[in-house]
Amino acid sequence: MSDDFIPLAIPNITEAEGANLQKCIETTFVSTVGEFVVEFEERVAKLSGTYFEPDSTLGSCGGIAMGAGTMALHMAMHGCNIGQGDLVICPSFTFIASANSIRHANARPWLFDVNPDSWTIDTKQVAEALRNKTHRDAEGVLRHTKSGDRVAAIMPVYTLGTPADMEEIIALSEEYSLPIIADAAAAIGVDYKGKPIGDMADFTCYSFNGNKTITSGGGGMVVGRNREIMNRIKHVSTTARVWPNYDHDEVGYNYRMTNIEAAVGCAQLDRLEDFVTAKQKIRRTYDSEFADVKGISPFPYPDDRGSTCWFSGFVVEDKNLPQPEQICAKLGHQRIQARIFWKPVHMQVPYADTPMEACPYSEDVYKRIVTLPCSTQLTPEQQARVIRAVKEILAT
Repeated sequence: MSDDFIPLAIPNITEAEGANLQKCIETTFVSTVGEFVVEFEERVAKLSGTYFEPDSTLGSCGGIAMGAGTMALHMAMHGCNIGQGDLVICPSFTFIASANSIRHANARPWLFDVNPDSWTIDTKQVAEALRNKTHRDAEGVLRHTKSGDRVAAIMPVYTLGTPADMEEIIALSEEYSLPIIADAAAAIGVDYKGKPIGDMADFTCYSFNGNKTITSGGGGMVVGRNREIMNRIKHVSTTARVWPNYDHDEVGYNYRMTNIEAAVGCAQLDRLEDFVTAKQKIRRTYDSEFADVKGISPFPYPDDRGSTCWFSGFVVEDKNLPQPEQICAKLGHQRIQARIFWKPVHMQVPYADTPMEACPYSEDVYKRIVTLPCSTQLTPEQQARVIRAVKEILAT
């Protein structure tokens, strides 16, 4: 029907996921042990370019499945010995989970603006701040001069599945001896200038929430190539148990992904390429159809790298047009789900006093973003209906 509800972004689930789930039930492996967890970790690690043969039954293979992407980020910081008195460089224009994971490690984010051409962290601003607002103490530790905190890592966020300016970030990482923990929540399936994104950071973290390109219902994963640290992360994230007895050698976390979740994730991986292609096609169609609409602009898509195009939509440039909240409300009346986007972290109550640099672009752009339906199973007819509705609203 022409007035059927069109959701923003929902999972694309078929019989394959059901078959895997049925296998979990039949074998009774529904909890945190099972063949799908192993398969999911191995396949994502191979896709990311981080896979290595496990050196023990409980060792990592270069990928560790967890209950959420936030947990994956937290464990990556744990692996880098980040904690109290540390700062982690992070963009302010990101989903709040990026900053929350830093706080879970008892560190604080040092927030930066993003580039208009990618919505990823402004590397020039980061370079300037590191040059002018940090120093080495007597022991050679890099410190934020104003707070005295150790600068412990860089966390680029691959916004909408678009990698950050990783060549510049890698150069800063090497110059200042800072590990890179990439928040690649929505970026699985993309590369960076022909290289797997696992090559670009010390640790790369994915989310498999229900609205991501592929889902496991929930869950996340950290991938990395340092065997020693990955084995430690796996140990700590699985309650720090020393098998076979109930001995625990440090404070651990129960961050494990279930076999049921991994079963869904494995079935989704089979269609990852198709999903990314669908997302990119949806983005191109919106951009093409809205190209002649005055007063709006497309989401950024840098020419020098790929993107999974996790979300699609447009940016309102003309203050005389209906603004995002009005547009979303009017689309809602037509049974089309649309939403505004991330409010910068430094404008959120828990982070009002965290160290930050000026973020004029983040403060401006977030108020002007409209995200539109972009499920991988969105039909051409449904997308055409969304486009017609948007053009009608903007014309009023």
